[in-house]
Amino acid sequence: MKTLTRVDLSDILHGCAILGTGGGGELDEGFYYIDKALAEGKTFKLVSVDDVPQGKKICTPYMLGALSPMTPEEEQQYTRLPKSSSSSIMTAFRRLEKYTGDEFYGTICCELGGSNTAISFYVAAMANGYIIDADVAGRAVPEITHSTYYFNNIPAAPIVTANEFGECFICENVIDDLRAENVVRALSMISRNDIAAIDHAMPIEQVKDAVIKGTISKSLEIGKAYRLAKENNQDIADAIASHGGGYVAFRGSVAKYQFKTQDGFTLGDIFIDGTGQHLNDRYHIEVKNENLVSRLNGVVDVTIPDLICCLDMDSNCPITNPNVSYGVNVAVIVLPAPKEFVTEKGLQAFGPAYVGIDAPYQAAVERHFLQATHFENHD
Repeated sequence: MKTLTRVDLSDILHGCAILGTGGGGELDEGFYYIDKALAEGKTFKLVSVDDVPQGKKICTPYMLGALSPMTPEEEQQYTRLPKSSSSSIMTAFRRLEKYTGDEFYGTICCELGGSNTAISFYVAAMANGYIIDADVAGRAVPEITHSTYYFNNIPAAPIVTANEFGECFICENVIDDLRAENVVRALSMISRNDIAAIDHAMPIEQVKDAVIKGTISKSLEIGKAYRLAKENNQDIADAIASHGGGYVAFRGSVAKYQFKTQDGFTLGDIFIDGTGQHLNDRYHIEVKNENLVSRLNGVVDVTIPDLICCLDMDSNCPITNPNVSYGVNVAVIVLPAPKEFVTEKGLQAFGPAYVGIDAPYQAAVERHFLQATHFENHD
């Protein structure tokens, strides 16, 4: 067991924002929850999945919705609703405790991201529980079905959800996570595109082999490498790529971007005009909450489940969607997909076909290093 310091927590959240591939929520929101718990004297205790005692109950808290802001016209329908004085995630958690009658040992993150990871941490800390060193995506993902829970046929229900208005919904008898995605997404769309949810409330032995172990520690190490590179005035893109076992795919400046909210998701496109060795090239990233596919000069370059991570090289910060600005200098880093996502079930749920590409998945990192070796052998 490791008690996380404020520096550890900062490194983790920055690592998660990088690994979140543009999704997973905003760092500012994540730090709000972390500092709120610390101000109340709470501690953040990290424990390995394998060290959780048998029979102890865990749950998975998260926020679900679109990332882009609502229009004034859309906001108008919510003006008459009272705001709850409690955070929606704790409203959901307390209702889950009452509904199940269980005491929860800790929480497992649904994904890695600047705020969704922090929200799971916050619930654990406020309940005097533990953060389990694992998640079910190894990155941020658009849908509930993009998780190792789904790949292992572990149903989400019962699911307890709550919104900022204090409205609470309990979802029972949901047949699988595909249906759960539809139900919770619909509830989010009538809750200002933002709803708290807690699912997979069950004993640790039912999920311990259906999660990606060690991902919080991995985020800590990525975030530490990022922080040290900044402190030593080193190139953060090179440092992260090296530490994460990936490569810098492209460097350039943002030439064009567009985002919209559709069906409870933020959809968008980012176009980057190359600089330096990439001069006269253009990189195009397609977004569905997260960065899902990239094209170099119109040709597919990288697809999910590989990680397409964007860094603002002017501010030395990870870029979250839809927070893109014209002219910003960007480095695109590609990191390898979690091995759990390159299985047959993983690729069926979150592979090239999900983004409309009728071609087999190619591991971009493996391809890159094979090409680099080939060029070296011919020098």
